[in-house]
Amino acid sequence: MDRAAILQNARSISQGNLGIPLLLLVVLAMVTLPMPTFLLDVFFTFNIALSIVVLLVCIYALRPLDFAVFPTILLAATLLRLALNVASTRVVLLNGHEGGLQQAR
Repeated sequence: MDRAAILQNARSISQGNLGIPLLLLVVLAMVTLPMPTFLLDVFFTFNIALSIVVLLVCIYALRPLDFAVFPTILLAATLLRLALNVASTRVVLLNGHEGGLQQAR
C-alpha cells in the first residue's frame, strides 16, 4: 500500500465510515475478554469525562441542532457503560476472593 491509500483509509475511519463498527467490536471485546483493572479504571474515567462533556454541551447549546449528534453519543455512552458494568462484574467474580492490594510488611 502506498501512502495515499493509507491516508485515505485513515480519513474514512475519521469520517465515521468505520467508527461505529470499531466501537461495537471494542464493546464486544470488553464484554467477552477479561480486562486488567488498570484498563478498566481508565475506561471508567473516560466514561465519567464523556458524561460531563455531554452534559456541558447540552447546557450550553443555543439551538437544538447545535447538538444534533446527541442520540448517537447517548447510545454509544450507554453501550460503553453496559460493557463496563459487565467487565467490572467479571473482574470482581474472577478476582474478588483475592481481596484488595496487599500491604508490604
